[in-house]
Amino acid sequence: MSENESPQAAPAPKAPEVSGVDLARVALRAAKEQARARGAAAQQKKQARRGGGLRSGAHADGRDPVGLGAAINRLITERGWETPAAVGGVMGRWPQIVGEDLAKHCVPLKYDEAPEERVLTVQCDSTAWATQLRLLAPRLVARLNEDLGHGTVRVIKVLGPSAGLRRGYGPLRAPGSVGPGDTYG
Repeated sequence: MSENESPQAAPAPKAPEVSGVDLARVALRAAKEQARARGAAAQQKKQARRGGGLRSGAHADGRDPVGLGAAINRLITERGWETPAAVGGVMGRWPQIVGEDLAKHCVPLKYDEAPEERVLTVQCDSTAWATQLRLLAPRLVARLNEDLGHGTVRVIKVLGPSAGLRRGYGPLRAPGSVGPGDTYG
């Protein structure tokens, strides 16, 4: 090589010219792509005229209708309501969990879901049943945590029977009496 000539790479070989059947295939492929593009544009115009955006097709996607149970489960998960919903289910299944006898006399009132609390409050219709429930509380907490997950219920707070409104005088009074100081009067 001389100094005046620059080292250049050999010219790239030319692509063979397409002819005959190959030329027809290339032309057909180009025509199909153009038709597909025109069809997509026409579909978008049609949907715009209908006032709709994307429509659901033959395959499942996020726009398809879902069953009520699936929608509720998704809402519970999105909002973080798993524990309150589970405890609500326990309150609905209370007789199956504690037994028919205990369920007739003890009713769950509320659940405090604060992480440091996690207390299930139960009210009994007599002090005897309240005492019985206090004795069964550790086993009941273990049973509830099996159903709901470990640590969901830490304590069961047992309330005795509600006394109702008390006036301080008792149910029986003599007519015309003024109060408790009138006993020997």
